[in-house]
Amino acid sequence: MARSLKKGPYVDEKLAAKIRELNITGQKRVVRTWARASMITPDMVGHTLAVHNGKQFMTVYIDENMVGHKLGEFAPSRTFRSHGGKQAKAAGVR
Repeated sequence: MARSLKKGPYVDEKLAAKIRELNITGQKRVVRTWARASMITPDMVGHTLAVHNGKQFMTVYIDENMVGHKLGEFAPSRTFRSHGGKQAKAAGVR
């Protein structure tokens, strides 16, 4: 379910402060974050974020097309093994 327009987008305050600091100083460095529920805003475009997926940090370069999406969408937390079936049994994949 989407967030109410009245409330506005959710962006973690610490993450927003770090991005604001990078924009002011003009630095380009990787920012590590655990805030997967944060929405990508236009001021994040052009930065690289390391989003935690529960096991490791996945680097995500923020592009214009990503604005409005959440950070967790670009750092998958589950790995797809394969579907079962006759071929999978024959190959020995579980």
